[in-house]
Amino acid sequence: MRTTTVRFAPSPTGRIHVGNARTALFNYLFARRHAGRFVLRFDDTDAQRSTLEFAQAIEVDLSWLGIEPDLIVRQSDRFAHYQAAADRLRAMGRLYPCFETPDELDRRRKRQAARGLPPIYDRAALKLTEAERQELIAQGRKPHWRFLLDHRTVSWDDLVRGPSHIDCASLSDPILVREDGTWLYTLPSVVDDVELAITHVIRGEDHVTNTAVQIQLFELLSDAEHVPAFGHHNLLTDITGEGLSKRTGALSIGSLRDAGIESLAVCAFSVLTGSSDAVHPVGSLTQLLGQFDISHTSKGAARFDPAELRTLSARTLHQLDFESVRDRLAAHDMAGYKAEAFWNAVRGNLSAFLDVMTWWRVVEGEIEPVITEADYLATAKTLLPEEPWTTQTFGEWTTALKTGTGRKGKALFHPLRLALTGLDHGPELAQILPLIGRIKAMGRLS
Repeated sequence: MRTTTVRFAPSPTGRIHVGNARTALFNYLFARRHAGRFVLRFDDTDAQRSTLEFAQAIEVDLSWLGIEPDLIVRQSDRFAHYQAAADRLRAMGRLYPCFETPDELDRRRKRQAARGLPPIYDRAALKLTEAERQELIAQGRKPHWRFLLDHRTVSWDDLVRGPSHIDCASLSDPILVREDGTWLYTLPSVVDDVELAITHVIRGEDHVTNTAVQIQLFELLSDAEHVPAFGHHNLLTDITGEGLSKRTGALSIGSLRDAGIESLAVCAFSVLTGSSDAVHPVGSLTQLLGQFDISHTSKGAARFDPAELRTLSARTLHQLDFESVRDRLAAHDMAGYKAEAFWNAVRGNLSAFLDVMTWWRVVEGEIEPVITEADYLATAKTLLPEEPWTTQTFGEWTTALKTGTGRKGKALFHPLRLALTGLDHGPELAQILPLIGRIKAMGRLS
């Protein structure tokens, strides 16, 4: 039995966005569920637009999401493999030279449309004699190369969409090699999938129309037994229904990270949006894996709402335990015996992780107390219990204050919050008062 092997194949021509992350996560979770391998393949055959910087940024973005590839491959290192495959197809008579210019092809399509015919390439190049081909070459024309399709129906059982088929007679023979000898997407992708033993191709539904062509190539370059299974998930759109583009930077993983969005929120939103499961916070990729089932993915488009993502990010923070954030807190010098109690006290009030800086300053640093009722605070100071303090101390203190002043509700609590924290909102004072400590509390009440 072959090891389950999947691949995520971005072009390093920009930063990946949440739609790309959705495909990466579907593949990664599928591989982990089946004890398989996850291959990161950079489709960098476009030398003009692909950059090392974008490739490195994609690796960083995937790592931030918790995705660590088992293997990294670059198509720019594999041109000899594609050339060998093209030579095999030529020898089989399945890759043939065509000399039409883009303008000629466009005029031909318009004539077909005027006659009510589908705009399918008519295979005119196959009718050329060798002398005619040589004459075109002598005129300075360079051929592009088309794959000769079998005009038959290709069927597959899609992991998401179920039984699927395409009649290849309705397709033009696809161009695999450009006039300048560079590769289009199709042939390098199949060659890599064959040689890397990819067992499942999981990608966006915009690739459905490629599938029949690729299956025919798989059958020629390997064998029918090693054709991978295909799964085409629905696409994420922005809130207006428009597609996402990495070139505009819209909802890029880097921009979401910079905005303080939690990586686990991005993962949960990317995977669960548009599925049969409601979007909810997760505490780890392992937890998300337990809820992931590619067959539950909806066939309709899924809209990605940044406002909902921000809400989910905050909810994610609220349920993270201390161990999962210990290192992040320590990176901001929030460590020591107070750290765990501090996190448990403030996490429910965070919109973004770096909001902890505000609350750490409240409990450990200097603030500007807001004094609204000096006489009341002076009384509160005299009734402040002696240490040691626990989470019960605030209740004992305010009970004494209530008895001594007759205050209750907001009149009792609000002036204390303003003085002790400098803010009119925040975590329960019962939780943070022991962290502030008696000396700081005395000073702020004054």
